Amino acid sequence: MFIDKAVIRIKAGNGGNGAVSFHREKYVAAGGPDGGDGGRGGNIVFVPQDGSNTLSDFRYKRKFSAPAGENGGAKRCFGKTGEDLIIPVPRGTLIYDNESGRLMADMSGDQPFIAAKGGRGGWGNSHFATATRQVPRFAKPGVPGEELEVRLELKLLADVGLVGFPNVGKSTLISVVSEAKPEIANYHFTTITPVLGVVRVAEGASFVMADIPGVIEGASEGVGLGHEFLRHVERCRLLIHVVDVAGSEGRDPLSDFDTINRELEQFNPELAKCPMLVAGNKCDLATDEQLQVFEDAMHERGFEYFPMMAAIAHGTDELVNRCAAKLAELPPIRTFEAEPVPLQDIEALRDRSVKIENHGGVFFVEAEWLLKLLQTIDLQEPDSLQYFERVLQSSGVIKQLEEAGVEEGDTVSIYDLEFDFVV
Repeated sequence: MFIDKAVIRIKAGNGGNGAVSFHREKYVAAGGPDGGDGGRGGNIVFVPQDGSNTLSDFRYKRKFSAPAGENGGAKRCFGKTGEDLIIPVPRGTLIYDNESGRLMADMSGDQPFIAAKGGRGGWGNSHFATATRQVPRFAKPGVPGEELEVRLELKLLADVGLVGFPNVGKSTLISVVSEAKPEIANYHFTTITPVLGVVRVAEGASFVMADIPGVIEGASEGVGLGHEFLRHVERCRLLIHVVDVAGSEGRDPLSDFDTINRELEQFNPELAKCPMLVAGNKCDLATDEQLQVFEDAMHERGFEYFPMMAAIAHGTDELVNRCAAKLAELPPIRTFEAEPVPLQDIEALRDRSVKIENHGGVFFVEAEWLLKLLQTIDLQEPDSLQYFERVLQSSGVIKQLEEAGVEEGDTVSIYDLEFDFVV
């Protein structure tokens, strides 16, 4: 079953808690605190996978959770790190934050993508021993793992896309020039899922062709099947517009041509700029006058035109060779850039409560909105760090710390971030 959209819930593993422990061993006096740190929780990692062109694996399983890190132990034993959960997706899958609609990653290359990071393990009490605090009876809890709902959208990776009305011969063409075996019949919407085929031009030279299900008038607004599959044309480097030049179904070829181009432009204006070749199919059913009128019209509009009879592979070699030559001049398949977290989303996190606990001069600050904010902050970047400081001031966290009794030089711990308080 072909499925190119899915919404799933992912949850990275929580970090393990730090341990509160004291060294006890015969003949060892004042062993001191020896609680170990908790282990980091497992990440949720998406990896691109070849050989699959559907998201059907996500039709029934919609929740994915990575293992949590283990708690720390005595004798400074660190908790075991939770294993990353690897989720394979078809190459060409786009990953969106379903809540904000932000594009997080385009799985077109070979790099894995960490969509949700596991929580850091909490520190054991051995970390908090000082000359004035020799018996710390507290440890740091593990940080919760990231959790979010993501939307997966598959946009097939193909060099050439076949577009045109239903029953104009697109499936026949791809079956002749490649090893693809689409269903072919004399009725509309025979092809109800995109079909990929590898077209081999010469030794070591080939390209991928996609047969997109028939587009009809109104497809950009959801009429017919076209709206569901037009997204698969967006990556194509070159389009082949297949037209029934004989008008065998009572339609005008030029009107068909204009209608499809208009639907492509309405769906995505960038598609109107995509290079296009025109293939006039079913020439054996057309009159000489029909053939000449359509060919002249294409030349007047500046399109390269290739007459053919796909059923007997007449004229298809010329079309394929021109495709290969054209592709050599065009840039690689389009990829989509990930989008940064919108500033308004960060601003919306401000009005939240904060929990502050004082353990022997170490002030632990916990808040769900602060955790989400920290995940967007680069603490090595001065501008990002200054922004975080302004948020702490404007949201009242600094004021609440002062009300809780923090003094200059005291340690403040906000999940993964720990610093000395300065007035």
